Amino acid sequence: MATALVAQAQTPPKPLSPADSDPVKMGWMVGSPPPPDKMVKLADLSHFRFPQIRWSFANMRQIIPSTNVARGEGPVAALPHAERTDLDGVSFTPLGQTTPMTWAQSVDANYTDSIVVLHKGRIVYEKYFGVNTAATQHISNSVTKSFFGTLGAMLVEEGKLDPKATVSRYIPELKDSAFGDATVRQVLDMTTGFKYSENYADPKADVWAYARAGSMFPRPPGYAGPQNFYEYLQTLVKEGEHGEAFTYKTPNSELMGWLIRRATGQTVGQALSERIWSKLGVEREAYLMVDTGGNEFAGGGFNLTARDMARFGEMMRLDGRYNGQQIVPKAVVDDIRGGGGKAEFAKAGYTTLPGWTYRDMWWVSHNEHGAYSARGIHGQALYIDPKAEMVIARFASHPLAANANIDPTSLPAYHALAKHLMKAD
Repeated sequence: MATALVAQAQTPPKPLSPADSDPVKMGWMVGSPPPPDKMVKLADLSHFRFPQIRWSFANMRQIIPSTNVARGEGPVAALPHAERTDLDGVSFTPLGQTTPMTWAQSVDANYTDSIVVLHKGRIVYEKYFGVNTAATQHISNSVTKSFFGTLGAMLVEEGKLDPKATVSRYIPELKDSAFGDATVRQVLDMTTGFKYSENYADPKADVWAYARAGSMFPRPPGYAGPQNFYEYLQTLVKEGEHGEAFTYKTPNSELMGWLIRRATGQTVGQALSERIWSKLGVEREAYLMVDTGGNEFAGGGFNLTARDMARFGEMMRLDGRYNGQQIVPKAVVDDIRGGGGKAEFAKAGYTTLPGWTYRDMWWVSHNEHGAYSARGIHGQALYIDPKAEMVIARFASHPLAANANIDPTSLPAYHALAKHLMKAD
């Protein structure tokens, strides 16, 4: 399970380089059966350990139970190819550094698995590494949240969820939990107050208990804790006041999934398929990892191809209209782009995201291009730059979870590429 954005960088020993950690070179899961030292498993947590993640992130369905998100019956929406040879040389200066770096160097430095860049709806850059291909369904980690945040915002727009209503109105089981008096809007914007730590570098952090409850991480012998994600949500206790500050905590997204289920009478995967996925003209079905209760992992379990994630981003760039139809109401897209409360976000202390905010489970830059992003640990990203008419879909398996380790060589690279594409028009 990989869903958090840890604010501070981690500093473990220097990991293997992108070339030396290539999963094909390392031979993970090759053989009949693979040798014991080349197996990647849930039972020993190797599926969430570097360098094994360079294989497992592209093969989560072989490790954890999952369910399909249907693509529907329609034809594939074309993504015209117009590849360019000048993008690898685009130069920028990483955050906090003085030595320039090229786009190609940043792609390598971030342990990229797959990357697709769209400009005006055409593929201008597309590369795959390791075991990844155009058909690979890669885990998106917390990019998942933006899909379900968008879906939640759609239900608000339709009147099926009241943003001012408390969670307990829809889910009475949470009346006595931390979320009982939180509003739907506070859940969507992650301004809820509850006791929880999401630092993957700390084995005692609450995120580990959350992952064990959902069976995304192995359970120790004699485990007697919550048996699924929804049982875990019921154990959380309030800390502080709702609405005072943005604090990134994955259980909010899990809760949004539960709210979506109550509002639609469908599983989150069914709701996502019906309202968004089946309308995009995607190339492949996607899938969601599930816990032992069959609950889909709305906090970070969505697996899809890079091209299909780019299609979702292009739809958002085009005010919610794509493949000949209005998929997401323009009012929802406008609400996301407008961002959340700056004062509330600033309290979180993200040093690589000054001036940013969070709205409907999207990260909003408020830069001169109006860029906004879906983000997941270990380098997953969907970056939308409306002014440059650019969308970047990236999957990665960086050795460090926190985006604070990846932002310095990613965010300025995205902006430099956007400006380059605008000049070349």
